[in-house]
Amino acid sequence: MAFEGLTEKLQNIFGGLRGKGRLSEEDIKSSMKEIKMALLEADVNFKLVRQFIRDTEAKCMGQEVMQSLTPAQTIIKIVNDELVRMMGSESEELVLKAPGTVTVIMMVGLQGAGKTTTAAKIGAKFKSKGRRVLLAACDTYRPAAIKQLQVNGEKLGLDVFTEDPAKGAVAIAKDAYQEAVRKSYSVLIVDTAGRLQIDETMMQELSEIKENVPVDYTLLTTDAMTGQEAVNVALEFSEKVGIDGLIITKLDGDTRGGAALSIRSVTGKPIYFVGMGEKLDQLEEFHPDRMASRILGMGDVLTLIEKAQSTADQEKAKETARHLKKGEFNYNDFLSSMEQMRKMGGLSAVMGMLPGMKGFNADAVDESGIRRIESIIMSMTPAERENPKLMNPSRKQRIAKGSGSDIAEVNRLVKQFSEMQKMMKQFTGMSKHGGMSRLGRMFKGMGMPF
Repeated sequence: MAFEGLTEKLQNIFGGLRGKGRLSEEDIKSSMKEIKMALLEADVNFKLVRQFIRDTEAKCMGQEVMQSLTPAQTIIKIVNDELVRMMGSESEELVLKAPGTVTVIMMVGLQGAGKTTTAAKIGAKFKSKGRRVLLAACDTYRPAAIKQLQVNGEKLGLDVFTEDPAKGAVAIAKDAYQEAVRKSYSVLIVDTAGRLQIDETMMQELSEIKENVPVDYTLLTTDAMTGQEAVNVALEFSEKVGIDGLIITKLDGDTRGGAALSIRSVTGKPIYFVGMGEKLDQLEEFHPDRMASRILGMGDVLTLIEKAQSTADQEKAKETARHLKKGEFNYNDFLSSMEQMRKMGGLSAVMGMLPGMKGFNADAVDESGIRRIESIIMSMTPAERENPKLMNPSRKQRIAKGSGSDIAEVNRLVKQFSEMQKMMKQFTGMSKHGGMSRLGRMFKGMGMPF
């Protein structure tokens, strides 16, 4: 994920402060200098960095920190608060009109930022809340964009409005709006044309759409990979077309992430969503406090819980919960958990949201190892999956042969599963007793190294 370099640097800085019972002015000034360099290297706008350091240092020099028994923790809280303030303080959401009226959202942005895919993702968000959504394909310059919207719409069960591109984007948008009103859709999402760079023709077309269709929200999709150029693009769109909010895509990529930290303060427009992957369910509502927590390496448990709730098979979840409560976690529960993890974006996505997982290497997760584990478990009989205590040498030999595995792999799984069973019984005390690090060692032993 973005910010990994920044997170590591900040944790090292704070780690150096934790051993100090008291902090001197020199300690604080030295730390602020390091934080400043870390933010600049993360591609945060230099004017914002200067103001951030000035405000943070002033608060850190206060009596609360200088006389605190835990100065490092107090400084971390101050840095966290300033990061939240930089990214907008409060979460904001798109507010739809009353039932019976159409809320129009116009998607704008440069080509390659993920605008068309994001339009479908947003539509899916509203559909999950019981709203009827219509996607309008108004990119008349790139035929592939129309097809892309249709394919994504079909996958997500969303209606897509298309007409002959020769009619022009403005006429198609007007017709799409009339269709949405006539058929009582709650939300109309207009996907417009992008360009490799900003040009006057594109800006004029967007302005004309807004003149002919009652657009409620103009949302700019920006690519986090472009760094500060994303901020410049946002400023131009804001000035020439007018935007109401932002969506930052590709925050799961290998990017410094400074645009996400800078863009709200520079444009004054809220960030509504962030794209955390190319899959159609990998769009998250943006919460400044949660993002700050991730940046500081403190995880994002609330988002993890929300993802679990939105993807969970409730009956399977209840069954697993009953087993956990009785201390009877079995191989069926384990399979169900891996399936759930995959729905939530995979092991790397889940671990990235857990606090205390410093050093977790998402790229090192061995997906083939996960598939081997599933193969071994599926080669067990229903009774063996239900009751792990039945396992014995002859059963292991049969399972190894049936799954095409080495007996050593089966022995390793059985051993690690036994350790997992014990840990599940003390799960609530995990964070206090080093359980997260033991969990990491356990997954490593199961072919999921980090």
